[in-house]
Amino acid sequence: MAREGIVAVEEEVVVSGGPVGKANDWGAIIGGALGAIAVSIILFTAGSGFGISTVEPWSFANESPETFAIGTGIWLIVMQWLSAGFGGYLAGRLREKWVGLRTDEVLFRDTAHGMLAWALATVIVAALFAIGTGIAGTTAAVTADAATAAEAAQELSQEALEAAANFSIFTAISLLVGGFIGAVAGGLGGYHRDAV
Repeated sequence: MAREGIVAVEEEVVVSGGPVGKANDWGAIIGGALGAIAVSIILFTAGSGFGISTVEPWSFANESPETFAIGTGIWLIVMQWLSAGFGGYLAGRLREKWVGLRTDEVLFRDTAHGMLAWALATVIVAALFAIGTGIAGTTAAVTADAATAAEAAQELSQEALEAAANFSIFTAISLLVGGFIGAVAGGLGGYHRDAV
């Protein structure tokens, strides 16, 4: 059988400054993640300072779970979205520019860099929160006597469970949207990088 109308096309990809086929730039991803973490810390502290947040980052004597205000939840969500956008943009903008690659592939790699920066920042912050929670729990257990601690835990257990369930739902939604924002911001950062 004769094949008519089929033409073989070879595409040469030229990558400026890096090895051919290198699909990611971990320096840009780590830089974006660190930028996102820094913005999170700044916004979290600013929110506490302005009274937007009822959760004080430097105090172990926070309000009860039922006083976790709607404004605090909204502020934490907005804070996470802003930091994801900043980190994603930074990762997309700092990624090495490729010449001769299809536009849709460049956009995909830019958005992937934004998503990876968001993911790395989220994992680092979650690990730091887990370590901090473990230290705070150990400190509280050492300083409180057993009878008082058991009584207080029984009183707050149901309230804490309800607050944790509500917080988990909003956190999951916020993280999903934050990942999307990080990816879109990575694409925007790459667009601005290529426009130069």
